[in-house]
Amino acid sequence: MLLLSSLHGGGAERVAVHLLNRCDPNLIDVRMGLLRRAGPFVGDADSSRIDVSPIREDLMAFEGHNSNFYRPDRLAAGIVLGPMNIAAMIKAHRPHVVMSFLKGISIITHFVVKSMGPGRPQWIAREGNNTDAVIEDELSGRAARGFMKTLTRQVYRGADCFLANSHEMARGLHKELRLEWSKIRVINNPIDLTNVQKMAREPLPVAQERPFIVTAGRLEYQKGHDLLLKAYADSRVARERDLVILGSGSLESELRRQAAELGVADRVKFHGFSANPWAWFSKAELFVLPSRWEGFPSVVAEALACAAPALVTACDFGPREVVEDGRCGWVTPVEDAGAFAAAMDTLLESPDLLAQFRARGPARAENFDIARMVEAYTELFLEQAGATRGALARAQGRETLAPATA
Repeated sequence: MLLLSSLHGGGAERVAVHLLNRCDPNLIDVRMGLLRRAGPFVGDADSSRIDVSPIREDLMAFEGHNSNFYRPDRLAAGIVLGPMNIAAMIKAHRPHVVMSFLKGISIITHFVVKSMGPGRPQWIAREGNNTDAVIEDELSGRAARGFMKTLTRQVYRGADCFLANSHEMARGLHKELRLEWSKIRVINNPIDLTNVQKMAREPLPVAQERPFIVTAGRLEYQKGHDLLLKAYADSRVARERDLVILGSGSLESELRRQAAELGVADRVKFHGFSANPWAWFSKAELFVLPSRWEGFPSVVAEALACAAPALVTACDFGPREVVEDGRCGWVTPVEDAGAFAAAMDTLLESPDLLAQFRARGPARAENFDIARMVEAYTELFLEQAGATRGALARAQGRETLAPATA
């Protein structure tokens, strides 16, 4: 059972939908448990295998910036109703394995699973982001941040298995959270290479009069759109190319205002969430991601699959694992708008280099194809299901063979 708040968001939700739809049902019976049936990916998932909060689903609205969760009404609903709903969904199906996505759901799952006794499922805590950076962003008080970091450390150390989506993240969180190496696994986010490249050939939904640069991601502090706007305004490329921003979020008004103050509002195009960002990627001169932190940015791998040269920041964690610096894109220092502007200018004034990046990108993206990743997840689920059955058999005073299926 895959446990999530909703199907809002990005990489984590895409991964969950892929697993729900793609795992071999002869090996793994996958279900999804959502606190709230909402989000742009709901229509992509097999609804017959989705469970939703049986108790006051309407109060499980935790979308938006992470800080919204700490509003008194939402915090109370999360503390009281969240565990009740997660427990009800687990008990309804008695899965051998549950996998929680991201910090908030993992905290709830920790308390639910640990209260279930010897018949409980094996628990995988999957993290797809830089937890320290997320906590710093969502909480302003030092004491609150300290408490949340301590709680998160205890929760993740208590999981039967901790899954990171990049090797950099695994090393970083092993150090920061003092996780046991024996419990850590790494599986990169999968991309549906065939579908991405098929959709990339579709026409743009909005005609573009000028060449353009594109970025995609939630309009939140993490993604560094403010840095991108400054870099774009300071660059030479802005005179001849538009900047297309795909995504929605709490900072849209602020970013529009910044673009106007920088004098580039007429050249910055906010197109909101796109069901087919890949059409934009394939037709852009350059894909950019100026993030302050990441986990494993699937969108970069998707851009490479679309033969878009990529310019990313060397943030913790993930972009450096996707982009081979100098082969299919460039990596610049994090939080450095000047370096980002200079890199955009250099790349877009070097057509031969961009052509090389375009040629190498799709081959690099094959390393993250969905078939490989689903196979890796299947092996992980079978491994953890075997541990569950073994523990249950020992609790009942008998031996068991490792299962062939879960």
